[in-house]
Amino acid sequence: MNMNSTEKLAELRALQAKADVIRQELGISPRGQLLFLATPDAISADVVVVEPDGFGGATTSVVEGNYPVDYVTKFERTFPTEEEAVATAEALAFQGASASQVLGALAESVI
Repeated sequence: MNMNSTEKLAELRALQAKADVIRQELGISPRGQLLFLATPDAISADVVVVEPDGFGGATTSVVEGNYPVDYVTKFERTFPTEEEAVATAEALAFQGASASQVLGALAESVI
C-alpha cells in the first residue's frame, strides 16, 4: 500500500497518541520535556539540566550559556532511569557535588 503524505501524517499522529498513552501508563516522560533545570549558585554561568529520552532514561548535563538556545555542554551522563538522572542533578545543583566526578568529562562520556 502506497500512502500519500496526508495518510502518513494521520498514521504518525495515531502512533504518537498511542506512544503518549503508553508513556503515561509507565510514568515515563516524553522526549523533549525538561525534567530539571537549576543553577548551582548565583556566581556560576553553569546550568544543570535533565532531559528524558522518551524511553525511561534521561541525560543529566552541566551546560554553560543561554540554555536551550545557545549553550556549550561541559559535562553529561546518561542514566537508565529518569529518577537517577534527577537525583544526580539535585546533588550537583543543591549539594555541591562535583560535575567532573559525578558526570565525568564530556570527552570520556562520548568515547
